Amino acid sequence: MDTQHGTDPAPTVGELGELEVLDRIVRRLPAGTPLVGPGDDCAVLAAPDGRTVVTTDMMVHGPDFRWAWSSPEDIGWKAAATNLSDVAAMGARPTGLVVALAAPQGTPVAVLEGFADGLRLAVDALAPGCGVVGGDLSTSSTFTVAVTAFGDLGGREPVLRSGARAGDVVAVSGELGRAARGLARLFRDGVAANGDPDRAATIASGADADPDVGRQRRPVPPVADGVLAARAGATAMLDLSDGLAIDGGRLARASRVTLDLDPEAVPDAVSLHGGEDHGLLATFPADRALPGGFRRIGTVREHGEHAVLRGGQPVATTGWDPYADWDGAAG
Repeated sequence: MDTQHGTDPAPTVGELGELEVLDRIVRRLPAGTPLVGPGDDCAVLAAPDGRTVVTTDMMVHGPDFRWAWSSPEDIGWKAAATNLSDVAAMGARPTGLVVALAAPQGTPVAVLEGFADGLRLAVDALAPGCGVVGGDLSTSSTFTVAVTAFGDLGGREPVLRSGARAGDVVAVSGELGRAARGLARLFRDGVAANGDPDRAATIASGADADPDVGRQRRPVPPVADGVLAARAGATAMLDLSDGLAIDGGRLARASRVTLDLDPEAVPDAVSLHGGEDHGLLATFPADRALPGGFRRIGTVREHGEHAVLRGGQPVATTGWDPYADWDGAAG
């Protein structure tokens, strides 16, 4: 496999074998504070109030990332960030990650080491104290990552998608549309003449240094704001992985309400439909001060014909869909 990032091609995972590769990876991972960490058949995590939040997410080369556009460290960061944000969306604090990785036999071990470095950097930046507590290695013709994340509710009730009420404030923490703008730039300027993703074109066009491209590679979800939202009495919340319109529609349908978004707060199509920013969408009682980085973007209305409105006008609840063709608007 050619990652196009100048990685030394030797040794490969096939040459070193599972035990040596695992040893090289584990040394680079954040340990966290599990009761039992890597080395046994299972890790053991504390669940102080008897409940555990758990989520899982996959990343596959092709639909989810391209080596021509991302480094191994970028992929490790993104794999952690996408799962940490889901835990935060329940109002929980991330406590551990389990990472399964399948790589072609010819993958340089340095690629897996870079991936592990990305995991560590993301966890340290977004959820200090969380650790990578276990996982698995396998081989596949397609580089594939699966991460399972665990979280602690701290004695609070989980914040579900189904609790929004008419009169609540709609608020978001994090960015809207930057990752989608970055992906659009890559599809426009980071491709060869035949349209395939190309590392040289990405650099030559300046796309490699575009801050929006940086956000596409390494989203920065406001993980700590999940707990703050729960403490502030958020009535509903979810992670904005696929775009504000489609994810807002999910929250609205789960709560049987309509979200009416403010056009000034959501000014364009990419803010509505762009995915992979991994911000937090939440609803709060109108008399509550918004916590952390949350800002008001709309109001919850009584259940109506449409799940999402913008300035009173219906919005198509579309966004990123891994089974649909990429349309330039979603991540």
